[in-house]
Order: sequence, then C-alpha cells, then structure tokens
Amino acid sequence: MSRAQRLLDVIQLLRRHRRPVAACRLAEELGVSLRTIYRDIETLKGQGAHIDGEAGIGYVLRPGFMLPPLMFSEEEIEALVLGGRWVAAQPDEPLGKAAKNALAKIAAVLPDDLQRSLETSGLMVARRDPAAGDAELPIIRAAIRSERKLRIVYSDERDNRTSRTIWPIALGFFDRVRMVAAWCESRGDYRHFRTDRILSITLTERRYPRRRTDLLREWRQRDSIGEQQPC
Repeated sequence: MSRAQRLLDVIQLLRRHRRPVAACRLAEELGVSLRTIYRDIETLKGQGAHIDGEAGIGYVLRPGFMLPPLMFSEEEIEALVLGGRWVAAQPDEPLGKAAKNALAKIAAVLPDDLQRSLETSGLMVARRDPAAGDAELPIIRAAIRSERKLRIVYSDERDNRTSRTIWPIALGFFDRVRMVAAWCESRGDYRHFRTDRILSITLTERRYPRRRTDLLREWRQRDSIGEQQPC
C-alpha cells in the first residue's frame, strides 16, 4: 500500500466514527505499526485535517476536511457513476437532474485518467417509467428536509380512505414501490405509507415539534421497514 493510499484510508476510517478511535485500532485495521499511525496523523494535521485527540486517548476527525478528488479509487468512481445513473433514471425529475449535475461537477475536477473512467463506465441503469406515487416524491423530500408536516388522504389495501397529518422522516426506494416512514398524528405512532396509495398531499408550513434525527433514531430502534405493514 502506498503512503498516499494509507493516508486516505486513515481519513476514511476516522470519518466512519463520531467518537474517538484508538490508534491501536487504526493500526490493526490498516495492518501497520502504532508508530506509523502516529506519524500519519501528524502528516494529515499538517495538511489541514482537523483531527482532535492524542496518543492513548484516541482520535476524531472534525467535519469540514475535504479530500482532493484525485483520491478517488476506480471502484469509488464506479460506485458514484452507478448511484448517480440510478437516481437519474428515476421519474423524480428534480432529483435526477441533481444527480446529473453532481456527476458533471465531479468529472470537471477529476484528473484525466479518472475522468475517462467516469465517462466510459460500462455500468448502465435502465430508465424506469413513471408510476403512481412518483409525482409526490419531490414534495415528500422537501418535507423531510425542512421537517414540516404533511397532510395526506390515504387509501389502504381495502380502499378505506383516511385523512392524516404525518411527520415524514424517511423515504424508502424499493423495486416497485416507494414507502414513506412517518409519525402519524391520528395513530399516535410510527406508520409506513406507500406513495402510490396517497390520493392527495399538501406540504404545510408547520414544523413538527421534534428533531427528525431523534425521530429517525427512535424509529430505527423500534421497527424494521420489512416488519411493519403499511397503513
């Protein structure tokens, strides 16, 4: 392993953890000595990485340190291309446009060899035709970002229609359906809603009273999307 690659790996390992990581753990994962880790940490600090901590306590990378794009590996480029092309192939037009723009920005700053890898990638994604519920996706995404309540009219599998006020916290993309995870004020609990069963949707100006990150953590601890049935 080259030193440049090892420095990148140290950064990536630190990014995976929000709490301090012991140098011995970094050394074990990278297969190098403690002395090498200490030296690499000092090198990264000298290059502008905001790494807090010290030997015997552990290290944590503060947000804001950007890696130069030339540090992408070919497999990382392929992952970005495949993910971007998958999003661009979906009927959610604003998100698809954003994916294309993101790939173009990445391509513009890549070295020539990696730029060619991005442009000539053989990983293709078939475009999906719009289906029921796809038109609502931009509104749902906007509600999730801004932590605002949605008013919906929903039809269950028995065609029973109900009016709900929900706090959307996550949007799941499956092969044939899209699923919204949300706190339902009517049920006083977390529920899952298929977007193709939403008959009408309104983005309100009201923010829900709790942080979305807290709701998301609570939902993940309580439920799995495969275990709870849609309303």
